[in-house]
Amino acid sequence: MSETIIKQFQEKITTASQKGQVIRITGSGSKDWYGNNLKGETLTTKEYSGILSYQPDELVITVKSGTSLKEVEQALAEKNQQFAFEPPHFGPGATIGGMIAAGLAGPGRVSVGGLRDFVLGAKIMNGQGQVMDFGGTVMKNVAGYDVSRLMPSSMGTLALLLDVSIKVLPKAAATATVSVAMEQSEAIHLMNLLASQPWPLNASAWLGEKAGMLYLRLSGAKAAVQSAITSFAKTYGMQQIDAEEAAAFWTSLREQTHPWFKNSLEENLWRVALPSTTDTLNLGGETFIEWHGGQRWYKGSFEPGTIKDLAQSLGGHASIFKAKNKNAQMLSSLKDHPLTAALVSVEDRLRKTFDPQGVFATGRLI
Repeated sequence: MSETIIKQFQEKITTASQKGQVIRITGSGSKDWYGNNLKGETLTTKEYSGILSYQPDELVITVKSGTSLKEVEQALAEKNQQFAFEPPHFGPGATIGGMIAAGLAGPGRVSVGGLRDFVLGAKIMNGQGQVMDFGGTVMKNVAGYDVSRLMPSSMGTLALLLDVSIKVLPKAAATATVSVAMEQSEAIHLMNLLASQPWPLNASAWLGEKAGMLYLRLSGAKAAVQSAITSFAKTYGMQQIDAEEAAAFWTSLREQTHPWFKNSLEENLWRVALPSTTDTLNLGGETFIEWHGGQRWYKGSFEPGTIKDLAQSLGGHASIFKAKNKNAQMLSSLKDHPLTAALVSVEDRLRKTFDPQGVFATGRLI
């Protein structure tokens, strides 16, 4: 069955290459809103699904790209394991391929690393219909292009992902969330202070305007978590949140179903990446800050040049995550930032190597 589907993929890609057509890769479509305008004939991966190999003792799972993300997370949970980077689903049908293509991570990214850090190997099909294997199922297994690490965040514009091997981690023995009312500037300072100390700090979030609420998620050994709860209560007046309420809170931030995001369809939702210690930006309106200050969300119709130039002046970058007007240029490209502009030629050479006819050149990423 898998060989038949792969052959169908090859025929479609080869035909598109010969006719100069563009193909848009899709799974369930749960992230169709993400990135620039959709174009091209669709190639769906939904039928190419299944867990190929799962080795709990080796902390690695190999999955076909059309496999349901929910199905894989359930299989991991049965062994008390997880994707520690907490990928958002943004829909019940989210697939592993969509997870890799989007390259997004949730609250836990700040402590464990991003999705790309967990990709061990990949099987892909290039723009000429050729199947290629890269990487493997261990951390040090790379020769030539480390394409398995290039697939995350490529938005289907480099190659068709067939199979991927991903590192997983055990769930923590204990988890707890504490919160306290605090001004934004003070919260940014405290998040970074605590992150620099040996506390089991797994995730952080601050929501509000000038004043707001700081939330910290603790994760690790039971003794370490309890010690942090006691110390934070005594030193900062933090109160522990009910476990079910806390789990729902972090899920709502990951999936952007929290009330803070309720107006995100009425105005642009900006994602700003900054050095974590950067102080308050004073852009006005409510702000959502996570990753100890490294990722900040703003809602509003800002002039693109204004917010992007501000982010760059502070050593970061800004892009529209959800756009009110789909004609807006959403994602940042390498050439948008002086520190990465030199990599544009490298990116161009990679695209020409893997997709010389531009079969996957949907323009969705840049």
